[in-house]
Amino acid sequence: MKKKLTCIECPAGCTLTAYIEDDKVVKLEGGKCPKGESYAISEVENPRRIFTSTVRAKGLSVKMIPVRTVAPIPKALIFQMMREIKKIVVTGPVEVGTVIIKDLLDTGTDLVSTRAVQ
Repeated sequence: MKKKLTCIECPAGCTLTAYIEDDKVVKLEGGKCPKGESYAISEVENPRRIFTSTVRAKGLSVKMIPVRTVAPIPKALIFQMMREIKKIVVTGPVEVGTVIIKDLLDTGTDLVSTRAVQ
């Protein structure tokens, strides 16, 4: 199988062609730097994303608090994470970086507030 990717690791935005067998990159064409190779392999074999969303707040100055993971998480877990954070209601003040959920879904990364709310 062949998959076209646009590298996002540097401003060049190289178009890469990854040849894939058994969910592994076996050949790569089009990269102009080593960053493209590692990006393509990661994107095909283990795609990860920073997860951003909001959680409900009760008794605070806002109704929703913006949150994000501190590190990229497996893309396959995004919908499961959305279901998990729907259960959360923050009732106390938070600062930027306050951990809302520690080790979200056993990924080793925390979900933190991206806004201070009193």
